[in-house]
Amino acid sequence: MKFIILGRGIDVTPGLKAAVEEKIGKLEKYFNPDTEAHVTLSVEKDRQKIEVTIPVKGNIIRSEQVSNDMYVSIDLVEEIIERQLKKYKNKIVDKQQAASSFSKMYVENDYMDDEEIKIVRTKKFDIKPMYPEDACIQMELLGHNFYVFINAETDQVNVVYKRKGDTYGLIEPEA
Repeated sequence: MKFIILGRGIDVTPGLKAAVEEKIGKLEKYFNPDTEAHVTLSVEKDRQKIEVTIPVKGNIIRSEQVSNDMYVSIDLVEEIIERQLKKYKNKIVDKQQAASSFSKMYVENDYMDDEEIKIVRTKKFDIKPMYPEDACIQMELLGHNFYVFINAETDQVNVVYKRKGDTYGLIEPEA
Protein backbone atom coordinates (compact mmCIF):
# COMPACT_ATOMS: atom_id res chain seq x y z
CA MET A 1 0.00 0.00 0.00
CA LYS A 2 1.29 3.43 -0.93
CA PHE A 3 0.64 6.40 1.34
CA ILE A 4 0.15 10.00 0.28
CA ILE A 5 0.10 11.96 3.53
CA LEU A 6 -0.69 15.68 3.63
CA GLY A 7 -0.91 18.06 6.55
CA ARG A 8 -3.23 21.08 6.77
CA GLY A 9 -2.31 23.41 9.60
CA ILE A 10 -0.07 20.69 11.01
CA ASP A 11 3.44 19.46 10.32
CA VAL A 12 3.49 15.78 9.47
CA THR A 13 6.20 14.69 11.88
CA PRO A 14 8.04 11.39 11.43
CA GLY A 15 6.08 10.09 14.45
CA LEU A 16 2.72 10.96 12.89
CA LYS A 17 3.80 9.52 9.55
CA ALA A 18 4.89 6.28 11.25
CA ALA A 19 1.61 6.08 13.20
CA VAL A 20 -0.44 6.54 10.02
CA GLU A 21 1.59 3.99 8.08
CA GLU A 22 1.42 1.49 10.94
CA LYS A 23 -2.33 1.83 11.63
CA ILE A 24 -3.62 2.31 8.08
CA GLY A 25 -1.01 -0.23 6.96
CA LYS A 26 -3.09 -2.87 8.80
CA LEU A 27 -5.56 -2.48 5.93
CA GLU A 28 -2.92 -3.68 3.43
CA LYS A 29 -4.25 -7.22 3.75
CA TYR A 30 -7.42 -6.10 1.96
CA PHE A 31 -5.78 -4.36 -1.00
CA ASN A 32 -3.23 -4.94 -3.73
CA PRO A 33 0.26 -3.56 -2.98
CA ASP A 34 -0.08 -0.73 -5.53
CA THR A 35 -3.25 0.69 -3.92
CA GLU A 36 -2.88 4.33 -2.81
CA ALA A 37 -4.22 5.64 0.47
CA HIS A 38 -4.67 9.41 0.52
CA VAL A 39 -4.40 10.66 4.09
CA THR A 40 -4.99 14.26 5.16
CA LEU A 41 -4.24 15.34 8.71
CA SER A 42 -5.60 18.69 9.88
CA VAL A 43 -5.97 20.68 13.06
CA GLU A 44 -8.68 23.25 13.80
CA LYS A 45 -8.49 24.62 17.33
CA ASP A 46 -8.57 21.48 19.53
CA ARG A 47 -10.02 19.27 16.76
CA GLN A 48 -7.53 16.73 15.38
CA LYS A 49 -8.93 15.39 12.13
CA ILE A 50 -7.82 12.62 9.78
CA GLU A 51 -9.38 11.93 6.39
CA VAL A 52 -8.52 8.71 4.58
CA THR A 53 -9.58 8.11 0.98
CA ILE A 54 -8.71 4.89 -0.83
CA PRO A 55 -9.77 4.93 -4.48
CA VAL A 56 -10.43 1.47 -5.91
CA LYS A 57 -11.85 0.61 -9.30
CA GLY A 58 -15.44 1.79 -9.35
CA ASN A 59 -15.58 2.83 -5.66
CA ILE A 60 -14.05 5.09 -3.06
CA ILE A 61 -13.42 3.82 0.45
CA ARG A 62 -13.46 6.86 2.75
CA SER A 63 -13.61 7.78 6.40
CA GLU A 64 -13.01 10.90 8.42
CA GLN A 65 -12.55 11.00 12.18
CA VAL A 66 -12.13 13.85 14.64
CA SER A 67 -10.97 13.80 18.25
CA ASN A 68 -8.85 15.93 20.54
CA ASP A 69 -5.81 13.68 19.91
CA MET A 70 -4.47 12.88 16.43
CA TYR A 71 -3.32 9.40 17.46
CA VAL A 72 -6.84 8.57 18.70
CA SER A 73 -8.26 9.85 15.40
CA ILE A 74 -5.83 7.61 13.50
CA ASP A 75 -6.91 4.57 15.55
CA LEU A 76 -10.60 5.35 14.99
CA VAL A 77 -10.33 5.84 11.23
CA GLU A 78 -8.57 2.50 10.76
CA GLU A 79 -11.28 0.67 12.73
CA ILE A 80 -14.06 2.37 10.76
CA ILE A 81 -12.55 1.54 7.36
CA GLU A 82 -11.95 -2.07 8.35
CA ARG A 83 -15.56 -2.36 9.53
CA GLN A 84 -16.76 -0.81 6.24
CA LEU A 85 -14.68 -3.26 4.22
CA LYS A 86 -16.07 -6.26 6.07
CA LYS A 87 -19.66 -5.00 6.14
CA TYR A 88 -19.94 -4.03 2.49
CA LYS A 89 -17.60 -6.61 0.98
CA ASN A 90 -20.23 -8.18 -1.27
CA LYS A 91 -21.35 -4.79 -2.49
CA ILE A 92 -17.94 -3.21 -3.18
CA VAL A 93 -16.26 -6.24 -4.71
CA ASP A 94 -17.90 -6.90 -8.04
CA LYS A 95 -16.11 -10.10 -8.97
CA GLN A 96 -15.56 -9.02 -12.58
CA GLN A 97 -14.61 -5.36 -12.12
CA ALA A 98 -13.33 -4.19 -8.76
CA ALA A 99 -11.83 -7.50 -7.65
CA SER A 100 -8.52 -6.51 -9.26
CA SER A 101 -8.14 -3.71 -6.69
CA PHE A 102 -8.42 -6.01 -3.70
CA SER A 103 -6.24 -8.78 -2.34
CA LYS A 104 -7.19 -12.39 -3.09
CA MET A 105 -7.67 -13.08 0.65
CA TYR A 106 -10.24 -10.27 0.96
CA VAL A 107 -12.17 -11.26 -2.17
CA GLU A 108 -12.38 -14.94 -1.17
CA ASN A 109 -13.15 -14.42 2.54
CA ASP A 110 -16.77 -14.28 3.67
CA TYR A 111 -17.64 -11.72 6.31
CA MET A 112 -20.79 -11.69 8.38
CA ASP A 113 -23.33 -9.02 7.52
CA ASP A 114 -24.03 -7.86 11.06
CA GLU A 115 -26.21 -4.98 9.92
CA GLU A 116 -28.00 -5.40 6.62
CA ILE A 117 -29.13 -2.21 4.93
CA LYS A 118 -32.90 -1.91 5.03
CA ILE A 119 -34.90 0.82 3.37
CA VAL A 120 -37.83 1.36 5.73
CA ARG A 121 -39.56 4.28 4.03
CA THR A 122 -40.04 5.53 0.49
CA LYS A 123 -41.19 9.05 -0.33
CA LYS A 124 -42.46 10.30 -3.66
CA PHE A 125 -42.77 13.98 -4.44
CA ASP A 126 -42.87 16.39 -7.33
CA ILE A 127 -39.47 17.78 -8.22
CA LYS A 128 -39.81 21.38 -9.26
CA PRO A 129 -37.27 23.42 -11.21
CA MET A 130 -35.70 26.06 -8.98
CA TYR A 131 -32.42 27.79 -8.31
CA PRO A 132 -30.05 26.36 -5.67
CA GLU A 133 -30.62 29.35 -3.37
CA ASP A 134 -34.39 28.77 -3.50
CA ALA A 135 -33.83 25.08 -2.78
CA CYS A 136 -31.85 26.06 0.36
CA ILE A 137 -34.75 28.21 1.52
CA GLN A 138 -37.21 25.38 0.86
CA MET A 139 -34.95 22.96 2.75
CA GLU A 140 -34.87 25.31 5.75
CA LEU A 141 -38.66 25.75 5.66
CA LEU A 142 -39.08 21.96 5.75
CA GLY A 143 -36.52 21.58 8.56
CA HIS A 144 -34.49 19.05 6.55
CA ASN A 145 -30.72 18.83 6.16
CA PHE A 146 -30.86 18.11 2.40
CA TYR A 147 -33.21 18.86 -0.48
CA VAL A 148 -33.53 17.28 -3.95
CA PHE A 149 -34.57 19.54 -6.82
CA ILE A 150 -34.21 20.17 -10.54
CA ASN A 151 -31.76 22.99 -11.14
CA ALA A 152 -33.55 25.65 -13.21
CA GLU A 153 -30.25 26.62 -14.86
CA THR A 154 -29.10 23.13 -15.92
CA ASP A 155 -32.33 21.04 -15.94
CA GLN A 156 -30.47 18.37 -13.92
CA VAL A 157 -31.33 16.80 -10.59
CA ASN A 158 -29.25 18.44 -7.83
CA VAL A 159 -29.09 18.19 -4.06
CA VAL A 160 -28.43 21.00 -1.60
CA TYR A 161 -27.38 20.06 1.89
CA LYS A 162 -26.64 21.73 5.20
CA ARG A 163 -23.00 21.83 6.29
CA LYS A 164 -21.38 22.63 9.59
CA GLY A 165 -21.13 26.32 10.40
CA ASP A 166 -24.49 27.22 8.83
CA THR A 167 -23.21 26.86 5.30
CA TYR A 168 -24.66 24.92 2.38
CA GLY A 169 -23.34 22.48 -0.20
CA LEU A 170 -24.55 21.66 -3.70
CA ILE A 171 -24.24 18.26 -5.35
CA GLU A 172 -24.41 18.26 -9.15
CA PRO A 173 -23.98 15.34 -11.53
CA GLU A 174 -20.91 15.38 -13.78
CA ALA A 175 -21.59 15.76 -17.46
